[in-house]
Amino acid sequence: MKQTPIGHRRWLFPVALSAILAGSGLWFGVADGPLPTADAPASVAGTKSPLPSPPKNPSSAGTPPVEADARPDIGTTPASLGPNPFAQSLEGTDIDGALKANEDGQLVINLQVRDFFDYFLSTVGEVSPETAIRQIEQMARSHLPEPASGQALALLDQYLAYKQASLAVMQTSLDPARRGDPDYQVAALGDALAQLKALRQSTFDSNVHQAFFGLEEAYSEYTLATLAIQQRNDLSEQGKQALVEWHRNQLPKALKTTEQRLHASTRQQQARVSAINSASSPDIAGQQLRELGLDPDGAESVVNYLKHRERFDERFKTFQETLSRESSSGLATQDLATQREELLQQYFPDQQDRTWARLKLLDKT
Repeated sequence: MKQTPIGHRRWLFPVALSAILAGSGLWFGVADGPLPTADAPASVAGTKSPLPSPPKNPSSAGTPPVEADARPDIGTTPASLGPNPFAQSLEGTDIDGALKANEDGQLVINLQVRDFFDYFLSTVGEVSPETAIRQIEQMARSHLPEPASGQALALLDQYLAYKQASLAVMQTSLDPARRGDPDYQVAALGDALAQLKALRQSTFDSNVHQAFFGLEEAYSEYTLATLAIQQRNDLSEQGKQALVEWHRNQLPKALKTTEQRLHASTRQQQARVSAINSASSPDIAGQQLRELGLDPDGAESVVNYLKHRERFDERFKTFQETLSRESSSGLATQDLATQREELLQQYFPDQQDRTWARLKLLDKT
């Protein structure tokens, strides 16, 4: 049975919201960064309490709810707060997500609803939690018909309750004695993911859970499986790659396409780095980069950079030899420091080169 929100629960979270807003994703960060947006629409007519039930219609009793993307929207929140938003950080931005109602006046459940909540709640700290929540309520009541507006606010109550309860999971600390153990780290990540997933299942109806967190959980589980595979000692590198690829193919389509593209890009970048490392000269590195698909201008810029670094290395070697002679000449410490600065200016008139030289000197100490 889903948690039943108390009336006006949304006004009871100022302290909790301030503490947990940064933790809207998994605390351990396996799903950090933007995920591809993929709606999972469904009519609220199929949800369980506490979302308000739609009016009963004898002619449609027992009929499965129609998916929201098959029905036109009759109400939606605007794309922008205008030139004077309630929080300065939102100035010049479009609203992430949206609240929509279908032709039956039911709230459309998809990832955009969660994005919409998070857009406003992200301002907590800049404004009070009450102010941010009041803005969501005003938007829902101003732009959605009933029962969609009431459903949106009931869902907001659930979301706030979830964020408050998830604080305990996100604050779980690792055993200091085992922090460096990779197996323990993966197990801790898995436990946190399982706890959050169970909390979401107990807080939200299944279609809300899937719409709000389905992609995030799928990617988190994929990442967790990948980490576990990489730590296996009984698998060859080819075996590991095959299993990771298998897990990648299990991802939802939107995630799989993005992950495959990122993986291909990573492999390409690794090949290019390898070409630079193995090349016997900058010009050969440039040739190999062009063969690997880098555009001529990009390859030429790499060649120029590598040649510049070669000249820098030659100057630094001469600088070190000169500095070494000065050090052995019996100069006082203060005089030697002054001489080193003069030599740095002489051999490295460019500020960036001089910074590199200082860093290399630190490496030598």
